[in-house]
Amino acid sequence: MTLTSLSSVHSPVLSSSVVATSRRSVLALLAAAPAAPALAQFRVEISGVGLRQLPIALPALRGEGTAPQKISQIIQADLERSGLFRGVPAGDVQLDENSVPDMAQWRQRAADALSCGSLTKLADGRYDVRFRLWDVVKAQDLGGQGFVVVQGDLRLVAHRIADYIYEKLTGERGVFSTRIAYVTKGGSRYVLWVADADGENAQSALASAEPIISPAWSPNGTQLAYVSFESRKPVVYVHDVASGQRRIVANFRGSNSAPAWSPDGSQLAVTLSRDGLSQLYLIDAQGGQPRRLMQNSGIDTEATFAPDGQSLYFVSDRGGSPQIYKVGVGGGNAQRVTFSGNYNISPSISPDGKTLAYISRVGGAFKLHVLDLDSGTVTALTDTSDDESPSFAPNSRLLVYATRQGGEALMTTTLDGKIKARLAGKGGDIREPAWGPYQKYCNCPEFLRQPFPLINRFLP
Repeated sequence: MTLTSLSSVHSPVLSSSVVATSRRSVLALLAAAPAAPALAQFRVEISGVGLRQLPIALPALRGEGTAPQKISQIIQADLERSGLFRGVPAGDVQLDENSVPDMAQWRQRAADALSCGSLTKLADGRYDVRFRLWDVVKAQDLGGQGFVVVQGDLRLVAHRIADYIYEKLTGERGVFSTRIAYVTKGGSRYVLWVADADGENAQSALASAEPIISPAWSPNGTQLAYVSFESRKPVVYVHDVASGQRRIVANFRGSNSAPAWSPDGSQLAVTLSRDGLSQLYLIDAQGGQPRRLMQNSGIDTEATFAPDGQSLYFVSDRGGSPQIYKVGVGGGNAQRVTFSGNYNISPSISPDGKTLAYISRVGGAFKLHVLDLDSGTVTALTDTSDDESPSFAPNSRLLVYATRQGGEALMTTTLDGKIKARLAGKGGDIREPAWGPYQKYCNCPEFLRQPFPLINRFLP
């Protein structure tokens, strides 16, 4: 199979004729309209056995039973999905943020950490959510937070609490309150969704009767670049997530595909066939004339910027089979990166620049692999046979990818492949996941009080 024919299965478009019949342009089955995003929600199923997991107890928040969202359960699912935590059964223990727990009791339950809190519905319909985190081993108060939010932000509060716990106990920033984007297809309807990092709370960003593919987040998380076929050819758009406004960035002769943002958000790398074969170009994020990076007789596509913005990783068949290469943003000679296997595509570089994720064809099966760029060690993360589109979490600790094994689904995995979470939809095809960057939030003064700084609402 050539790179061109592979693109009809696993890679961004190389020509309009290839894309029109590609599996990636026939995206997930989901009949929900934008007005009913609940049908796009997922459930999380944890599988696998991780090592060095921190045992944490998460009793139900006092008053949680009156809320439409079970905050403690969402927090536990977030932490377990990270691969670093294991939930300890808390039974029907009643504790809140003002309680002083009996540490000996929790040590007997083999808990190293404990989070407890409360949820109260206010007279104006909003919810007051508070929590406090304890180091059980050291009998130490690790602080807490409080939030006053509308009902629609309760899931966000749970993710923010999980982020706080993760950072306090690991020293690294959590990613549970970030977002993912993905594309589905139901009948003749294509929808670009934006959802929480656990796949829930999905909201439609764009619906079309023509394919939508290759979503890519801007570095500040406010925009999505993607390819739409609404003009009966692949055209690259940039879409403002909050307002829904968008602009055309690349609509040249032939195919315009595979957008990737530079780390500073000023440029996009795109694949264009305007001069013949599909080649890599850089173009201003506002549009304009593109600059071609290289001259060769092969097909170059699927570019992604290195975190320092000085080079790009991309797929090329210049050596006879699809492999991943690296080239500076100024162009010039490309350096081959992948040598294990003869068919490697869909590169994704971790934000810390240490790991390259990609899809490798092994014995006819397409499997997710990671390459340690320092040591050159390659690790296969999956035992499935039809994986695609890996994308890193902004803390470089998790990957989201699509798979067709056992039904269409998105999965997350730790970088050792030991902990996987299945983000299962209602059935059908779910494709093209892209994990967004860290988000900004509003610390609103009118809700501040000690010792719990209050967060009023989510901002893009």
